[in-house]
Amino acid sequence: MRPNKNSPWRVKLHEIVYEADTRVGKIFDLILLVLILLSVIFVMLESVRWIDAKYHQLLYIGEWIITIFFTLEYIARVVSVRKPTHYIFSFYGIIDLLSTIPLYLSFLFVGSNYLLIVRALRLLRVFRILKLTKYVGESNKLSKALLHSRAKILIFLFVVVIISIIAGTLMYLIEGEESGFTSIPRSVYWAIVTLTTVGYGDISPATPLGQLIASVIMIMGYGIIAVPTGIVSAEYAKNDPSEIHVNTQSCQNCGADKHRDDSEFCHICGDDLHI
Repeated sequence: MRPNKNSPWRVKLHEIVYEADTRVGKIFDLILLVLILLSVIFVMLESVRWIDAKYHQLLYIGEWIITIFFTLEYIARVVSVRKPTHYIFSFYGIIDLLSTIPLYLSFLFVGSNYLLIVRALRLLRVFRILKLTKYVGESNKLSKALLHSRAKILIFLFVVVIISIIAGTLMYLIEGEESGFTSIPRSVYWAIVTLTTVGYGDISPATPLGQLIASVIMIMGYGIIAVPTGIVSAEYAKNDPSEIHVNTQSCQNCGADKHRDDSEFCHICGDDLHI
């Protein structure tokens, strides 16, 4: 029998697995975070041969305990909402599923258990769990700034590519194969490495003129690094600092979050948030 809209057990389960505003919800999510961290650590340790040889059985059991917990958690998230497909096909829903199935797949495909490392993505829930919503708001502002800056950044990157091609071609003509500049593409690679101040050192100019050009490119590199930062910072400063504060409450009907603190109804489907 399908539970009705206000089934107490469903409301309570939803409060535990989705909400971080309540004490029980926060405790559940903190436990979840610890298990995610442990799972990632187990997978990393298992890749170390001497540790795996000595503690393989213990790590294997630990992975299965965590996987079973995640399986039950995934099922709980599906059954506690009235429209499960909204969660199943959401970003977190897909990540939760992908982080649960690898160990089961290990029965069919050897080595698939290492895919459990994808569980690290679930740590993104830390923003909701620890109620760092103001930082989520700041990240949204940064995303908008990056979006609005995309044209300027693309033009800037285009200029950098042109400079790299010109510099690489010059170095190919000046240095030649004797110094490792065996082709224009390889010389352009050197120019990019030098311009970005990475400096692997696998290729270096030997002639005085080549070293002079390299010095100019290195100095330009420091300025080039600062340009994107300035572009994004200018756009970021244009954003309205008065962002609406949101809570961590999730709609039981459609799974939407980022509701205002004073919200009574879901801003997506209009369902009552306080059933």
